[in-house]
Amino acid sequence: MTLEEKAGAILERIRQERPLVHHITNTVVANITANITLAFGAAPVMADAPEEVEEMVAQAQALVLNTGTPSRVGWEAMLRAGRAANRRGIPVVLDPVGVGATRFRQELAHELVTELKFAVIRGNAAEMGTLAGEAVRPRGVDSRLEKGARAEDAAWRAKIARTVADRFQTVAAVTGRWDFVASGRRLARVENGHPLLTAITGSGCMATAVIGAWVAAAEDAFVAAAGALAAYGVAAELAAERASGPGTFQAHLFDAAYRLTPAQLVQRARLTLV
Repeated sequence: MTLEEKAGAILERIRQERPLVHHITNTVVANITANITLAFGAAPVMADAPEEVEEMVAQAQALVLNTGTPSRVGWEAMLRAGRAANRRGIPVVLDPVGVGATRFRQELAHELVTELKFAVIRGNAAEMGTLAGEAVRPRGVDSRLEKGARAEDAAWRAKIARTVADRFQTVAAVTGRWDFVASGRRLARVENGHPLLTAITGSGCMATAVIGAWVAAAEDAFVAAAGALAAYGVAAELAAERASGPGTFQAHLFDAAYRLTPAQLVQRARLTLV
């Protein structure tokens, strides 16, 4: 099977099995990440109380951790849920939002990657560059860097994907104009997507949520991450055909994800092993 065909098969499995994806995410994107998870066919649960996360994650097929609005309580919940998921062999996906922007975020990300095993880590160029140990200075939670234009350099983004994958023994996904997914010796480039994604809040967080749904239904996290990003990108392309601006684009994005068929994904996905 081609990578595109594998992605289509995973989408079919998600629609049939409706895996439960436990999200501990930020307050800005909780609603839209739940909606994009639902649109692709998985079932989201947004539970972040430390007192219940271990019990909740035991029922899930994947766990997504997003550090967009960090707090001490959220930190404890993520560690408890992540450890419980690791013990049970439940795949964990990390979105290190804004890592490097503040010391608090840096400390949280460091403890998470030190204490937990992640199936996938997904971030923008600034976030993943920070995790890769590059001398980058993120601007808030943007993908843009304060100095230099490396975020738009495809070769550099491919390099940091490989570095993060090797450093943390995980699948690393660096999203941008082109997405790069790395694991061991494997590297995939995903060329699907649309510029309107940069005009709505939480587009990266939604990408991570979609990866969570895919890893919940697949054994190979590398194939799952690449397929998820292709599916999300295809949905964005379809949504842009109907949208008149960012507001209508977001609504059409949910519709396009909901209507996307495995055959359509196989036909439109632009996935390349590099």
